[in-house]
Amino acid sequence: MNGPRSANVKAELRPAFAGPGAGSLLQIDAWVPSEISAISPLVERLMRLIEGSHCITGEEPAVELALREALNNAVVHGNRLDAHKLVHVRCRCKVGEGISVIVSDQGQGFDPRTIPDPLTVENLEADHGRGIHIMKLVMDEVSFEQRGAEVHMCKRAARHPRAEMRSDSRGC
Repeated sequence: MNGPRSANVKAELRPAFAGPGAGSLLQIDAWVPSEISAISPLVERLMRLIEGSHCITGEEPAVELALREALNNAVVHGNRLDAHKLVHVRCRCKVGEGISVIVSDQGQGFDPRTIPDPLTVENLEADHGRGIHIMKLVMDEVSFEQRGAEVHMCKRAARHPRAEMRSDSRGC
């Protein structure tokens, strides 16, 4: 990962807006220390920017939930609450297309195929292990890269009844 390496700063957030010629584009680049207390303030700031972009109108609660789960997993499981490690969040919103979110940690990663199914009888009462399942339920696409140290999520713009008749090929 490139960028800041010190966790001695509060969340560093760099939003960039492109003009009308770029198709109403919002790009966000944020770094946050591996502290549980840093998650909510960052999510709230990101969601204000995302809501203002109107790229996923009506789908904001799903994105917020997935973002919280991804950040929690990165802070707790990826970076193991190590104050010297940071979590990097990159968002790209485009009106009419949707949002893509990448959350990266500086941990060792994991093999997503080894995560137990939270819906099996033996896991139903577990007090953890549902984050990835929730992300997959609320987002259109979820994948893991960099040996599991990076989650890529995508949510397409909400469909309108007339738009369904035209084409199903929309990107994130």
